[in-house]
Amino acid sequence: MSGHSKWSKIKHTKGVVDSKRGKVFGKLGKEITVAAKQGGGDPGFNPRLRTILMKARAVNMPADNIDRAIKKGTGELPGVSYEEVTYEGYAPGGVALLVELLTDNKNRAASEIRTIFTKNHGNMGGAGAVKHLFHRKGQIVVAKEQISEDDLMSLVLDAGAEDMLSHHDTYEIVTDPHQLEAVHKALEARGIKPQLAEVMQLPFTPVSVTDEQTARAVLAIIDALEDNDDVQNVYSNYDIPDDIIEKIHAAAT
Repeated sequence: MSGHSKWSKIKHTKGVVDSKRGKVFGKLGKEITVAAKQGGGDPGFNPRLRTILMKARAVNMPADNIDRAIKKGTGELPGVSYEEVTYEGYAPGGVALLVELLTDNKNRAASEIRTIFTKNHGNMGGAGAVKHLFHRKGQIVVAKEQISEDDLMSLVLDAGAEDMLSHHDTYEIVTDPHQLEAVHKALEARGIKPQLAEVMQLPFTPVSVTDEQTARAVLAIIDALEDNDDVQNVYSNYDIPDDIIEKIHAAAT
């Protein structure tokens, strides 16, 4: 069950969520609004909203922000109408990128994403270019200081998890998307607060990136995409050795 993840989407730099907290909350607010608009504001009857609220709570999104986003979706407060768009392409080194957006202007979004790919030496592809390289899974990240590996493995397996991977200071739990909520509830019942809990696109097969310059280019295009206000998620299939990621992070801080 445990091992080194070849495709984990655990953040490649420490403190990214903290340093961009306002932007993270804004993007989550969009997701909450869209989910509430499509399925209603009661998470008890809206599975998509429940899943997004798990993600919001994992990053300590304020309750007032969540409430406002729900009310914008249900029409109790004025809000913007967003469309869901996905773009696909490649970063340097042949790394696949799957980019999910919520935008109120598809033409503007398409132009901005294309510019980011071009400026960062990537290539945009058509629909279906890389999507087949990914599959939807639930992913939960738990700090090792909260629980032992054996106890956590027993807990999450009993709750329906598919796999558990051990990293330097975290455990990564992988579930079927429909089992994410059950596993999350089992953790909460034990007083364990995940650092991350969400449904995401995980790659089937990693692309090894061992050249530092290429690794920097891959992380640069991902950062540029994630910095765009319309971009909700960027999924990739890179496998960069930990020592290279740590070196890049050290140089940036």
